[in-house]
Amino acid sequence: MKSHYRAIVIGGGVVGCSVLYHLTKAGWSDVLLIERSQLTSGSTWHAAGGFLTLNGDPNVAKLQAYTIELYDELERISGQSCGLHRCGGLLMADTEERMDWLRMAHARSAYLGLETELLSPAEAKQRMPLLDDAKFTGAMWDSAEGNLDPSGTTHAYAKSARMQGAEIVLENRVVELNPLSDGGWDVVTEKGTISCEHVINCGGLWAREVGRMVGIELPVLAMEHMYLVTDDMPEIIAYKEAHGADMPMIADFGAEIYMRQERSGMLLGTYEQDCRPWSPKDTPWDFAAELLPPDLDRITPSLEKAFENYPAMGQAGIKTVVNGPFTFAPDGNPLVGPVQGLSNYWCACGVMAGFSQGGGVGLTLANWMVNGDPGGDIWAMD
Repeated sequence: MKSHYRAIVIGGGVVGCSVLYHLTKAGWSDVLLIERSQLTSGSTWHAAGGFLTLNGDPNVAKLQAYTIELYDELERISGQSCGLHRCGGLLMADTEERMDWLRMAHARSAYLGLETELLSPAEAKQRMPLLDDAKFTGAMWDSAEGNLDPSGTTHAYAKSARMQGAEIVLENRVVELNPLSDGGWDVVTEKGTISCEHVINCGGLWAREVGRMVGIELPVLAMEHMYLVTDDMPEIIAYKEAHGADMPMIADFGAEIYMRQERSGMLLGTYEQDCRPWSPKDTPWDFAAELLPPDLDRITPSLEKAFENYPAMGQAGIKTVVNGPFTFAPDGNPLVGPVQGLSNYWCACGVMAGFSQGGGVGLTLANWMVNGDPGGDIWAMD
């Protein structure tokens, strides 16, 4: 660890490692990432690992497509596997109104250069045999969808950045940020003070705390999020033997669930209506690779609907329940860019879909810092 860097990234989750990688790719090699614990600590390590291009804002959708394409590049550069499963995915509609929205999303995908296809319920069932086609109006197929290994992918970003000159320091909490007269910063850590030209807040669950170090209160809140993993299912084993590939992913708007294959079982997550904030005022600094107590009663309505729409899921045993916090901004999109009134202080926070959006967030911020322009219309994240 030197005494001065051009830029310092605070936070070693997937977003921080993506920002670090993209800064080096843009030509800034004199950069440092500081992580208070280990890479992936906080939210990244327990993520479900799915990725997709669908987003309400077309420009964010385009950045998600960039993120998904980036994983092959990271594997080539780093030699580190991202654990990619490019199985494609189905977005299910159970009403005509939701199907109309998918038709709009399909049309928009065409002008963004994304490969999607509208399907009847029967056609969707041919691709994903677990679903009951009588429950649905139609579906949209997204060939880019899939899932990955969160730890492997984060380390692929980190290794690629290191290979291009970046440094990473672990087990070293940032405790203060002090502005300098030249527009730079003194970054006070548990292991000493370092100066830099630019500071990037990629604090994740601790983004508020890193914001408070410079007198701002970022509008982010950590929410509990649950998913479960089933025991081995004969339907999954039979599909794998017949097709030699994973079952497609599912996003079911009516049931408010998502599903993907996990080994010989299924991972099922819910978009909780009965949502619960976690640690709403302050995030404990000693929280690292920890989970929260499961509360299946809270997501029972979504589970019951899932079991109706995918009957085999109702017969499967539950192997694991994961309940972990991750951070949202009010509109569900990331907070990315400079902070008005603060010189060379940047944010990449509130990225609740890190493996769909992390690459695009890193690219955007690196473009903005190095070239003075984010490289596209990112109004939804600015």
